Amino acid sequence: MNEKSVEIPSLWSVYQNHFPIGAAVNDISIRSDKELLVKHFNSLTSENDMKPVSLQPVEGVFTFEKADKMFAFADKNNMKVRGHTLIWHNQTPDWFFEDERGAQVSKEKLLSRMESHISTVVKRYKGRIYSWDVVNEAISDDENEFLRKSKWFEILGEDFIAKAFEFAHKADPEASLFYNDYNECHPEKLEKIYRLVKSLVDKGVPIHGVGLQAHWNLFKPTIEDIRIALERYASLGLQIQITEMDVSVFDWEDRRTDLKEPTEQMLEMQEQRYEEFFDLLKEYRDVITSVTFWGVSDKYTWLSDFPVPGRKNWPFVFDDNHEVKNSFWKIVNQK
Repeated sequence: MNEKSVEIPSLWSVYQNHFPIGAAVNDISIRSDKELLVKHFNSLTSENDMKPVSLQPVEGVFTFEKADKMFAFADKNNMKVRGHTLIWHNQTPDWFFEDERGAQVSKEKLLSRMESHISTVVKRYKGRIYSWDVVNEAISDDENEFLRKSKWFEILGEDFIAKAFEFAHKADPEASLFYNDYNECHPEKLEKIYRLVKSLVDKGVPIHGVGLQAHWNLFKPTIEDIRIALERYASLGLQIQITEMDVSVFDWEDRRTDLKEPTEQMLEMQEQRYEEFFDLLKEYRDVITSVTFWGVSDKYTWLSDFPVPGRKNWPFVFDDNHEVKNSFWKIVNQK
């Protein structure tokens, strides 16, 4: 199909009766991708500029400038904002976990720092963020471990998760609060995420949803695995949000670096996968309250640096030139 010969529908408007359609952005992309963002997305997430190391690199010194620019862009274009992320083992400065001598900080001091950070950030954007990723990636990938051995866990124990949600809820009682993780549809990790979230629900912790990062690819996970995961999380009576969606053309184990452009087979498989994914997500629109892509177009994606540094990837429905790909037409049902 020659997309230039037909009117291209707005992606968010196609799904306005299902769920918001979001994109992760940064200080550069809100300028370079402005037209694409305004036409096709009605929700934004900051890719990196609202993580702890970006907002409070030095204790007590908050740097909100880049985040504020995103909010100004969102406000001007009538977009919603998801908050990402308050507590994570990565992109958190060392000072959180150290005392003035460089030794491990006390439990009491770390809790105080956690509350101060969460309270300051959440209150600043109170009423402007509809959902927060409160705790990100706390589950271990080691099949013999439950929680990741992070500094948060090492010093505070498992309670750090509940405390983060309590602090966030106190700062903004109206925001929906999410636990967010990857490999969320892999059977073993699915059960660990479910166990964690259920324990929080059972304790009366103010958690409102599960964030499925959805860093999927042409081969994994299967549609059945995703369906099972959606059913399992939905059984907790919480919201589900797709928080960081992309569809890599490479399997995780694939380390080849020879491709300068995607093969025809890759693009055809990607079209099919996107169609299957969105057909499934539409089935669960009663519990899915947002779908966010982790980027805007193939011109820039974190997958160009991970897991193979410098390797190009083409995971989105918009290409390097911001033109719609055939996968776009699949998810707007324009065959």
